[in-house]
Amino acid sequence: MNNIATTDKKLKEGFVGQKMIVLPPDIKKGILKNDLIKNFHLTAIGYYPHASYHDRERKAGCSEYILLYCTNGSGSIKIRDAIYTLTPNTFYILPKNSYHHYKSSKEDPWSIYWLHFTGELADSLYQRYIETGNSFMALPYEEKRIEAFDAIFELLENSFDLRNVEIANIKLLDFISSFIYFKEINPTIQDDDLIKKSIVFMKKNLDSRFSVDHFASSQHLSVSHYSRLFRAKTGSSPNQYFSLLKIQKSCQYLYFSDLSIKEICARLGFDDPYYFSRLFKKLMGTSPAKYRSKHKKN
Repeated sequence: MNNIATTDKKLKEGFVGQKMIVLPPDIKKGILKNDLIKNFHLTAIGYYPHASYHDRERKAGCSEYILLYCTNGSGSIKIRDAIYTLTPNTFYILPKNSYHHYKSSKEDPWSIYWLHFTGELADSLYQRYIETGNSFMALPYEEKRIEAFDAIFELLENSFDLRNVEIANIKLLDFISSFIYFKEINPTIQDDDLIKKSIVFMKKNLDSRFSVDHFASSQHLSVSHYSRLFRAKTGSSPNQYFSLLKIQKSCQYLYFSDLSIKEICARLGFDDPYYFSRLFKKLMGTSPAKYRSKHKKN
């Protein structure tokens, strides 16, 4: 038995601002005869804002996949023995025919966009989802994603005629793909995040020495690809950028401490004070000693 329309007693009055559409049985039968969309289609769609007491438990699961996308607040999802926390800009796709229990936080109720979808293509798409190895996923908030959801909802809200239902489900494939294939669809965003992680790592390890190979392998990239991404982001090579961070830190030591040049070198991973001095002068236009003298005097 399909449990889509089962109503919890806590929900009988609904939520302020909620919207929901459950396709009637005759429309679902028509979809199953439609070669264009029978292999991938939705059966229900909705949005629950600030959904206090939202609580769903299906011991036998549901015969469709369920996508839950949280934009505010938080809640929990239990799948068999695993429990996940859904927070803003995270989503989860519940498998078919498996026990699940999801509920909104009482202290910080979630706002969620949700939909039920099914079909042979849905099975294949779900496999792609779990193949990522990280079925609980986070992604940046994008207004266009909400607009895509609203477009699907409005098509069905306006009419269940053949063309509206077809267009809604064609858009549905693109909408769900925007979650599952987010990294592939937005490679520059992902690459940018990788470079940011590298820079954070560099700043935390200014006392060490690393090769480009180390930085690249830590992000699971080839040296050439990593170097191209890094230069595109910063305008410098990874080694040049790391050296600049070290010299910038040395300026703070020269100004705010009485550490000797040799001691500063040791703190920044330089074995050769002469090399440090040459690099400092190249980047700062003056020697470390003159920099200290000038700024200490001022």
